[in-house]
Amino acid sequence: MISSPTINLDDYAVSPVHGFLPTGLPLQALPHGYYAPWEKLVTQLPNLIRAGQIRKLIDDLPVLETTWLRSEAEFRRAYSILSFFTHAYVWGGERPQETLPPCISKPFLEISRHLELPPCATYAALTLWNYTSTTETDLTEPDHLSVLSSFTGTKDEEWFMVISVAIEAKGARLVPLMLDAIAAATAQDVPRLTALLCRFTDGLGDLTRTLNRMYEHNQPHVFFHQLRPFLAGSKNMTAAGLPNGVFYDVGRGEGEWHQYSGGSNAQSSLIQTFDIFLGVSHSATGGTSMKSSGTSYIQDMRNYMPAPHKRFLEALSALSNVRSFVMTTAAGSSLREAYNAAVMALTSFRDAHIQMVSRYIILPARNCPPRETKATDTVNLATASAQVDGLSESNATGLYGTGGTSLIPFLKNTRDTTKSATC
Repeated sequence: MISSPTINLDDYAVSPVHGFLPTGLPLQALPHGYYAPWEKLVTQLPNLIRAGQIRKLIDDLPVLETTWLRSEAEFRRAYSILSFFTHAYVWGGERPQETLPPCISKPFLEISRHLELPPCATYAALTLWNYTSTTETDLTEPDHLSVLSSFTGTKDEEWFMVISVAIEAKGARLVPLMLDAIAAATAQDVPRLTALLCRFTDGLGDLTRTLNRMYEHNQPHVFFHQLRPFLAGSKNMTAAGLPNGVFYDVGRGEGEWHQYSGGSNAQSSLIQTFDIFLGVSHSATGGTSMKSSGTSYIQDMRNYMPAPHKRFLEALSALSNVRSFVMTTAAGSSLREAYNAAVMALTSFRDAHIQMVSRYIILPARNCPPRETKATDTVNLATASAQVDGLSESNATGLYGTGGTSLIPFLKNTRDTTKSATC
């Protein structure tokens, strides 16, 4: 057994107050005037997408250098802007565009290398680094939050994003609690570990209640038809019109094809932290679409997280000992009951997510009657989803998530694996 937890949150850009969110509010705009063309265009994004002009306006952008990006906050802002440009360019037309112009590809690839992130719309780009607040000290109330950039300009999209920000903010206080619990397990301090697990369970319940606030301002038809197509990646997207992924053109005929998963809450380091803490071990099931280089989809999602956060998960995995210690205690003990309650609270969170997916994705897809695609029909993730026959929550193996996973089988397997961690 380990001697003591040795994680310093500062080493991993994790805050005991804000968790995986930045310690300060994300930059609302890049300060150097050199990047004014980016800032001007991103504010007009929803209108240009609706008008069918976004590709032309992006094509007209100059190829900007990254020289004038000075701080990590500036790199993050630039990364978020170019993520929105990328997915607007690829999905903002009647047909997906499989080639990105150099004005996006060249700076985006450089910025992504600096941040150790893939050049696509990750959870970090869309959520962690894309909000502002009426107060910098309390980010737990979604009514006080708003987004910096948007594909649709709708309240629905904004609410979808800020609910995740609020969950991240509320979950932040659980991070030091989990480290304290690991220390208690190391010291074999049963009363303290039991109390900490009870507090952890209460915290997860609060996150589930926040998640369920999604229904307040996010309409399923708006999410499915207007927003979700822009969240799609370029991996396993043949049915949506990208059989080869996307070619990142850097000029002079040079570039490479890439296939990336789309923005997904599976890229939240907070949720994976819960799994590691409780000793929940997920496996890739439901077909090869959920496997990436022999590793599970959830493991692959770490490659879409900010690099310090990914390293935090690796460090936490090496220390996590709560479940193994709980297993040494008697069945029916207060500690086991507290641990099992925590596992079931995480299971309930995932149940709430499955119910949400049913309402926001499965039902809208089922209500779109399949039809033969005509040359003038829009092709994207929403229209591809609508081509699945006999779609229901219990039989939705043909419906894929933005990351290219077989959606419902993956989510149910994740939920069931969580539940099976009880002892």
